[in-house]
Amino acid sequence: MASRYLALGDSMSIDAYAGGPGRGAASLLLHNRDGDFPDFTGRDLAARGYTGRLLARDGATSQDVRQHQLPLIDAVPDVVTLTAGGNDVLQAYGDSAAARAAIAVVIGNVEVVLGTLRQLTRSAPIIVTTVYDPSDGTGAVPGLPPWPRGLAMIAALNDALRDLAAAHGALVADVHRRFLGHGVTAGDPGQPDPRPASADLWYCGVIEPNAWGAHAIRAMWWETLA
Repeated sequence: MASRYLALGDSMSIDAYAGGPGRGAASLLLHNRDGDFPDFTGRDLAARGYTGRLLARDGATSQDVRQHQLPLIDAVPDVVTLTAGGNDVLQAYGDSAAARAAIAVVIGNVEVVLGTLRQLTRSAPIIVTTVYDPSDGTGAVPGLPPWPRGLAMIAALNDALRDLAAAHGALVADVHRRFLGHGVTAGDPGQPDPRPASADLWYCGVIEPNAWGAHAIRAMWWETLA
């Protein structure tokens, strides 16, 4: 029987902003596109006999993962990736009190998600992914009003995700750290191209991972598994 990969979460995992089917982070972790990323030829889960179920959805909050994605799991996974929490905080953009309340909601939901996954599988790797910052630590991105306190909110969210991972024996992929320097300091993260000329710019639409960003997330997951 083939091993199973399960992708839960939001648009950090999906194909849409990376250029279409097969190009998002979860898809690349399962099956590398050798023509696009030849350095990852053979470095994917499919090469190790995995099949995949990609349940992550655009715009999903931690509540969506808990209420709408968890019930769709129909088999015990052997590897799980989770991207969640960013949309919860984004919905409170500019309001630090609301953002703190959103983080509390994320903690409750991710606690249930990780607890449920651990009931399904006692030892499989579960990767919790930190949330990136397209402002590269400046607190300002094109098209949105500056929110310097937002940096502290992202840090608090990521600290909470790390604590939850530790409590449930999960791994942490520090995508926040990996993405620093690939947002506003590398170009315009609001640009719409999934494959901009500069491979140092990892965002499109301000908050979405473009093709280069999806590859970076996949690479972070791969290194975390290794």
